[in-house]
This record gives sequence, C-alpha cells and structure tokens, in this order.
Amino acid sequence: MKVFLKKVWHVVKNKYVATTLIFLLFILFLSENNVIVIHRLNREVSQLKKEAELLEQDIRRDSVEAVSLSHSKEALEAYGREHYYMKRPNEDIFVIKDEK
Repeated sequence: MKVFLKKVWHVVKNKYVATTLIFLLFILFLSENNVIVIHRLNREVSQLKKEAELLEQDIRRDSVEAVSLSHSKEALEAYGREHYYMKRPNEDIFVIKDEK
C-alpha cells in the first residue's frame, strides 16, 4: 500500500498533473456550472419535455372536441349537460361525487 501511495504521489507531484487535477476538480465540482447543476438541469429539461408533450396531447384532444362541438348541436348539448350540469326545464339532475 505504501509503495502504491508513493507512486501516486510521485505522479501527482508533477506540476502539469497537479494543475490538471486542480482544474478538473474546479470545473467538475466547484464552478457555477458543475456536474451536479448540469445533471439537475437535464432532469428538469426532460420533465418539462414530458409535460409539454402531455399539454400538446391535451391541445389536440380539445381542438378535436371543439370542432365536433361547433358542427353538432347534439354534441354541444351533451357537453353542456356533462360538464356544466345543464338541464332541460322539465327534469332534475342528481350529482353524485366520489369522496376519493
């Protein structure tokens, strides 16, 4: 073990190796844009891309629904009855909500 440490120390003692190690240490861990920050930002970017894809799917679904609502009076009535609890004058509506 001592022999190994002496060999490593002999290599690290070289000014070029020491300078390179200090530079790498600074760049990888101590700088403002270190490895940890870059990893966190990459994770955040991937999460935002997933969220953007989900929102694009919602936009496509809503645009299809909007087209169907603008062309069909029956679809418009069904949408109003389902989402806004609209009713005809001679009927009652009972809303049952799940407590989950």
